[in-house]
Amino acid sequence: MARVEDFLRDRVAAAPDSPALSDSSGAHWSYSALDRASDDLASELQAAGVQANDRVLLLVENCAAAVAALHAAWKTGAVIIPFNARQTEGEVDKVLAHATPAVVLMTAHVSPDAAAHGARMGAKEITGAFGTLLLAKRATDPDPDLHDVAVLLYTTGTTGDPKGVMLTHSGVRFGGKASSGLRKMVPEDVVYGVLPMSHVFGLISVLTGACFTGAHVKIDARFSAQKLYEAAMGGVTIIPAVPQMHAMVMQYTKEQGMERLGAPALRYVSSGGAPLDPAWKRKAEAFYELPLQNGFGMTETSSGASATDNPIGSSDISVGPVTPGTEAMIDANAPGGNGVDEGEVLVRGPHLMKGYYRNAAATAQALTPDGWLRTGDLGKIDENSRLHILGRSKELIIHGGFNVYPPEVEAALNDHPQVIQCAVVGRTKDGDEEVLAFVQVSDTDRPQVEELRAFVKERLAGYKRPKHIILASALPAAPTGKLLKHKMIEMLGGDLP
Repeated sequence: MARVEDFLRDRVAAAPDSPALSDSSGAHWSYSALDRASDDLASELQAAGVQANDRVLLLVENCAAAVAALHAAWKTGAVIIPFNARQTEGEVDKVLAHATPAVVLMTAHVSPDAAAHGARMGAKEITGAFGTLLLAKRATDPDPDLHDVAVLLYTTGTTGDPKGVMLTHSGVRFGGKASSGLRKMVPEDVVYGVLPMSHVFGLISVLTGACFTGAHVKIDARFSAQKLYEAAMGGVTIIPAVPQMHAMVMQYTKEQGMERLGAPALRYVSSGGAPLDPAWKRKAEAFYELPLQNGFGMTETSSGASATDNPIGSSDISVGPVTPGTEAMIDANAPGGNGVDEGEVLVRGPHLMKGYYRNAAATAQALTPDGWLRTGDLGKIDENSRLHILGRSKELIIHGGFNVYPPEVEAALNDHPQVIQCAVVGRTKDGDEEVLAFVQVSDTDRPQVEELRAFVKERLAGYKRPKHIILASALPAAPTGKLLKHKMIEMLGGDLP
């Protein structure tokens, strides 16, 4: 069976001295250096008792040592669980209890949160070619059901227990190859790596795609608009990001008195994780002076399932046709569907998850007997076989008996020149659902709420217009930059009638 770490072996054989990783802690590694670091760490893991089909939990913020940990775990035959170190003790403890890892590794040198987790677990410092990490030894618990699994990625919902998505070696390899192909990566590329490697986008689209190609990943532990700007101006050629990251760097550049980025080496910019709207896409393309490519994927699909390849100025706001080897169809009779051509998006292909770890019931709900994954996203497929995402089925707002898709309302507000970004959610009130809009604006350039109401009145039917528009200097976001809609109403503190 081909395994993900074979990509690294192939790069070492082909170009051992080519740059692989650089990070904010000062690491500058070639592919041969990454290979040595992962060998060194694999020996540490084996000395700690790690066996094939064990789990290795990595409490991580992005750095070169964390990438070495991925390959080290795979070299021992174990399964890696990348988990964001900024999660709370309670969230970490749920994963510990469910996954029963043999060891926990922590990237304390780039993450105070990882250091805090290490302290409470009584972790010991280990050093080697990988640098310095913390290791907490636990009981070994090999599980033969994981023999073909490379990664367990835990999804964290607003309620209930997290689910561990089992991604196979073949699925991760497929996703890495697809990502490289979509971006037309070459070994000379420098890919910006701020998307957390604890998320499928950063792990597979960025790290695995770059390793397959032999490209260089410039890693930052945490996102900031200034760092992204500096990376772009410093020679990065590929920027994969989510819309919120693009919005923030556009605002940062505007505050520096510039309307365009003007990055000399940048050649490819992509957006994922949320639908695009035409006006915002035009703004972003004018800013980067490049086409903004869009795509669709999720943890359960090993990242991308579809993507665009459009020229600059294209009016296409779909997420593109499916990637080669992937199938998609629409279940128009699913909740939120119109019974004709809009409904839940189903996908099928070799990159789908094996299932949810130790959760047969959830697996049966998500995967049909004939191999389709129910994504929970609402969409449609146009006459050119391009997939359009309308929104999450769970986020659909039904107001006055009409379906309101949050991305459509967000698009109308994002078109306003003083709006940085926004999020639209529903709130149950008096037997109906109200439309609430949370709008991020600059402290020095704030529009009035009534001005925004008048603006969207020209763009939205009455039932789609927000009942309340709440202005804020910042909106709650995940480490990926993706806005956390479930936390929006908590911001209100009961202030709205």
